[in-house]
Amino acid sequence: MKPLADEIRACRLCAVDFALTVTAHDPAPVVWFRPTARLLIAGQAPGLRVHRLGEPFRDASGDRLRDWMGIDAAQFYDLDRVAVVPMAFCFPGYDSKGADLPPPKRCAATWHQCVMLSLPNIRLKLLIGGAAQQWHLKASGVTETVRRWQDFGPEAIPLPHPSWRNTGWLRKHPWFETELLPVLQARVREVLDDKR
Repeated sequence: MKPLADEIRACRLCAVDFALTVTAHDPAPVVWFRPTARLLIAGQAPGLRVHRLGEPFRDASGDRLRDWMGIDAAQFYDLDRVAVVPMAFCFPGYDSKGADLPPPKRCAATWHQCVMLSLPNIRLKLLIGGAAQQWHLKASGVTETVRRWQDFGPEAIPLPHPSWRNTGWLRKHPWFETELLPVLQARVREVLDDKR
């Protein structure tokens, strides 16, 4: 039997759907996890740039996320300590207006539980965006969920997506930077520095 990561890389469940998008692309699952990981980043789905490069958050959103976390790229891409498990492993494509399509639900239904069971050492989950927060916390409404971040700790911290599109959201909610980010950075350091 193939290792789980290889099975996911070979997945073509959404090929027909992706061919019908504006981008008309083939599936290219971006798989980034090992059983030793202690920190989970659960997001939505890869964007087009990540689809092309094959590494998660290798874009401006990733730069902002790493800044929020207080870590550099070397720490972020340490597969032994950090897992990136989005709700869909492939770029879902764009709609006719150029907006990202939502992550296909069949991806999470097929793979997410299996992946989570393969990560026994996770001590902190960073849940980025509505789809990840719904799956992991059964919570809906990103603003309300992120506002209630203390209710989910210390094991989980919900976050908005670090996209430039959310710059207005960040300005409207200054508590995110002043209250949540210091705790996020302290927890990330604690989990990544733990020698256990």
